[in-house]
Amino acid sequence: MTEQELESLRYPIGHFTTHDAISDRQLSDWIAELEALPTKLRDLVSRLTEAQLETPYRTGGWTVRQVVHHLADSHHNSYIRFKWGLTEDAPTIKAYDEKAWAALFDSRTAPIGPSLDHLQAVHAKLVYLLRGLDRKDLQRTFVHPDTGIPTTLEENVGRYAWHGNHHFAHIESLIRRNSW
Repeated sequence: MTEQELESLRYPIGHFTTHDAISDRQLSDWIAELEALPTKLRDLVSRLTEAQLETPYRTGGWTVRQVVHHLADSHHNSYIRFKWGLTEDAPTIKAYDEKAWAALFDSRTAPIGPSLDHLQAVHAKLVYLLRGLDRKDLQRTFVHPDTGIPTTLEENVGRYAWHGNHHFAHIESLIRRNSW
């Protein structure tokens, strides 16, 4: 496999890019993507067999099951980061080792239903929160300890809309490649 093919499997929708100015329309679109993700994901994976859930989306990548659990875990952490950013002055957030979390017993073996339900609940709460914020709120920041760079809450909306679409595309492209 060429480096370009591997990159396409790893980043099927490309890398997240930051925006200098985020319009109201862009923000609204991102929030709509966050709102739609849990249902889209459930529709995509609900008919998969246990064997299909155990299939990595690429060689060396996570299984479909691990991706579903990762989305629930990651977006749960993101929701908490939004809350910290809104209630503390530029807090340094707590990072987590997503690869280690994905390797845990529950991420490797648990049924996906609870994570799909959790993602639905977290996104319902997150979307409700985001739709109630004004532009001043969205300029609040948090700092990721790995980069030390402040991230605005509005940029984080885009980052997590991208993140959901990124992993959705992993699963969708696997399904397409295997004609499932």
